Amino acid sequence: MTPTRRSFMLHGAAAALFAAGLASQPALAADPIKIGLITALSGESARAGEALTRGMAVAIDEINASGGLLGGRQVVLVRRDDEGNPAKGMAAARELIYKEKVAVLFGGLDTPVSMAIVPIVNQEKVPFMGPWAAGTAITQNKGNPNFVFRVSAMDEIVDSAMVQYAQKTFQSAKPGMILVNNPWGESNEKGLNAALAAAKVAPAGVEKFQPSDLDIVPQLSRLKAAGADTLFLVGNVGPSAQVVKSLDRMGWKVPIVSHWGPAGGRFTELAGPNAKNVHFVQTYSFFGKQGPVGDKVMQALKTKYSDIKGPQDITPAVGVANAYDGMQLAALAIAQAGSTDGDAVRQGFYKIGKYEGLIKTYEQPFTPASHDALRENDYVWTQFIDNRILPVKGEQ
Repeated sequence: MTPTRRSFMLHGAAAALFAAGLASQPALAADPIKIGLITALSGESARAGEALTRGMAVAIDEINASGGLLGGRQVVLVRRDDEGNPAKGMAAARELIYKEKVAVLFGGLDTPVSMAIVPIVNQEKVPFMGPWAAGTAITQNKGNPNFVFRVSAMDEIVDSAMVQYAQKTFQSAKPGMILVNNPWGESNEKGLNAALAAAKVAPAGVEKFQPSDLDIVPQLSRLKAAGADTLFLVGNVGPSAQVVKSLDRMGWKVPIVSHWGPAGGRFTELAGPNAKNVHFVQTYSFFGKQGPVGDKVMQALKTKYSDIKGPQDITPAVGVANAYDGMQLAALAIAQAGSTDGDAVRQGFYKIGKYEGLIKTYEQPFTPASHDALRENDYVWTQFIDNRILPVKGEQ
């Protein structure tokens, strides 16, 4: 049967497509590795979201400059704004997992957002790195297997540190709790009660406030009447500022020992001059003498971001530091896995040995029994001085 001109053209086109397909194979091997970030990029906590972005970006620049991952594949960051809303966080997680095909997902500035994302990542077998939200149940989520890891504070450990700090710094004997009424507040109520029981201290009382409350005088008045000599504060930027302003209206000058919520944004602007009275925990400070990694990251930040001239411009430093170390550890996990397969990367986290990070030198930071890389000795106490987060004197 004599082939027609048309059949030759079809065969030729097929051959060309086949050849093009072969030619494209090496390009597939060089496809970028996507890392997702879900965080507050707008609103009162936007500054914290930007800090997470910058920490990850500096780490990714280093990784790509050294040849990328898995034989030269470049790493790219894909961000989504959750606006501090769990429903929006869940939607963003689904988009980044199903559409963008991220290898590792970072995020959850707010504990309720993280808690909403946890079931999704465990179900879809996508490793999730928490660089901020501190709720104990985020990593201790009963997932089997558990795909959630964290380079950040954890409530259970922070709560113990808060009790110790209040006793040492303010000789507190009857602390009161003023906590946001959400899963983060619940996590800390449990942790603070356990830490106080271990220290054989009875709290003056526990009061809750809604994230949208503008007047917290009634709750604070009850704690004052109960004889509270220190306040344990748990709340993000806006609510924490309302606590300070309510104390001002009452004229009650009482030491405040806080979780790190005030660090996430415009706290001094919202709280006023007495913002400086709040002592809060951080995992890192760029003030003081830095190690080699600190010097390297500081220089990279100055080079990449024109608004950073020195440590006073890195606010909140904790976001940059946690995200930087978290990204470097995620890259090591991918390298250990030899692929971007979710379960292989999960197991890759357990195979990380020693890594000289920004916050500390990690020695097997993750095990099947512990998905939190930071411990009690990795915290520093800070306060706002002239809109700068500085270590409390004597705590450097």
